[in-house]
Amino acid sequence: MAGDRIARALARIDAAASRIEAAAGRPAMTAEAADPELARKYESLRDEAGAALAELDRLIGTLER
Repeated sequence: MAGDRIARALARIDAAASRIEAAAGRPAMTAEAADPELARKYESLRDEAGAALAELDRLIGTLER
């Protein structure tokens, strides 16, 4: 259950990032990005967002009990 919510949230984050990048006139970030440092930062931010979402999900779960 928590894994599904996290996966959906990450998918929404990825979709939002793609829309932002498209609006900025840049291609969506991929692992093969031209700037490896930027790609590393993007992945790090994505991992941090996932961890934060997992923690929020855990906290919400404790409140629902």
